Amino acid sequence: MATHFHERQKDISMTDKNTALIIPGLARVYASLDGVSLLVLRIVLGVALAIHGWPKINDPFGAVGMVEQLGFYPGVLFSPLLATTEFFGGILLIVGLLTRPAAFATMIVLLVTVWFHWITLGQGYSGAEKSILWAAILLFFAIRGGNRHSLDARIGREF
Repeated sequence: MATHFHERQKDISMTDKNTALIIPGLARVYASLDGVSLLVLRIVLGVALAIHGWPKINDPFGAVGMVEQLGFYPGVLFSPLLATTEFFGGILLIVGLLTRPAAFATMIVLLVTVWFHWITLGQGYSGAEKSILWAAILLFFAIRGGNRHSLDARIGREF
């Protein structure tokens, strides 16, 4: 148990393993909330994606014109792919199953929305800001995985 605590304390450091906390007494607080905070972030992320994908799942061909406007042909293929990625990617993130591929696939969708808002609509950073933030969070989960509070961890296998 002590070894695990010290390993977790090292993980909490924002710079490197040798950086000490300014208030060492907070180490236990940070260590105890680390997994839960990532769980909350992953669930909020997944819920937002699933909610955003829900109308698309109900009308999977409804975005044909939009995806073709972005240069993704044929739209009859890419519109349902967009719907599936957003909705089911969100569900997979909520439960933490196939977390890395779900995060990676939805990150690609968000990077396309960055392009759409920044370049196609000419909104620049202000139009793409939310998509950039969501894509960065998705990159985090694509690299890190679902953590110990995920179905990936429960079944003992990760992608």
